[in-house]
Amino acid sequence: MSAASPAYRHVDEMRPWSDREHRLECVAVTPEAPDVMTFTFRPDNPGHWFRYLPGQFVTLEIPATPEPVMRTYTLSSSPSRPYTVAVTVKAQAGSIGTRWMFDNLRPGMRLKAIGPLGDFSYARHPGRKYLFISAGSGITPMMSMTRDMSDRTPDSDITFIHCARSPDDIIFRWELEARAREMANFTLGFIIEEIGRGQLWAGLRGRIDKAKIALLAHDFLERTVFCCGPEPFMATVRDTLSGAGFDMANYHEEAFQPRAPELPVVVADHSDGAKATKVIFTMSGKTGLCEPGHTVLQAACASARPANPGCAAHAR
Repeated sequence: MSAASPAYRHVDEMRPWSDREHRLECVAVTPEAPDVMTFTFRPDNPGHWFRYLPGQFVTLEIPATPEPVMRTYTLSSSPSRPYTVAVTVKAQAGSIGTRWMFDNLRPGMRLKAIGPLGDFSYARHPGRKYLFISAGSGITPMMSMTRDMSDRTPDSDITFIHCARSPDDIIFRWELEARAREMANFTLGFIIEEIGRGQLWAGLRGRIDKAKIALLAHDFLERTVFCCGPEPFMATVRDTLSGAGFDMANYHEEAFQPRAPELPVVVADHSDGAKATKVIFTMSGKTGLCEPGHTVLQAACASARPANPGCAAHAR
């Protein structure tokens, strides 16, 4: 081996990624569907590898404006292949960070990242059999989990239902169809809303409902369900499963819209004449003020820096 060649290292000789701040180098940009791209990264430090759970997310610092914006994306890659990570993102109308990535991010460029974070993973909520239900770019955590199980436990019992606007909008279609051929217990079903002129489609059409779920997963009451997509879509799935007598303790979802925390932390109130409280955001090393009666999350938003990127999971 020449002196210029990098030395080979086993994973146990390298340092794992942690939930702190890192720099990532983009190594590939891959079109997936209309307005959908996969960005693949490697560690800026070649002595590191990626340790995360399938279905977790990272937050990227994107220089789209004079003050960088923070955007959170699910990792679509599998931790069973730890030398790179990938995010698959859709540019929505009005996107700022994602649109900058589409227009500017190229191999060789570097971004700051925080992560991985999140509990939406079969590793956190194991089951005997799984039902993945997704819509649009909500497919990304399901793809991460499917890829991981394909590598680790290819005999896993998975039914995968994905909903898309049209056949052309099905993200990862060809890979999923290949998984269905390769994995003995993998059942795949697509539901399409509309068919364009000249498009051929012999599968299910319309919106997801109990009849379509039962057709594609006749034993859905016995499965551990993971659901991801727009909130109206997930509400339909929740109502459908609950109405069918499904044990909702076995239902898990991930939202792609920011939502207020269920238990906001109020650091002070007005009853004792308290003044603004200094808050330190440990990951950035910066400080802010939390006014009496306000939550830490509100202080973070007012300071334009997330106290925990997971609090605004998947904001575009």
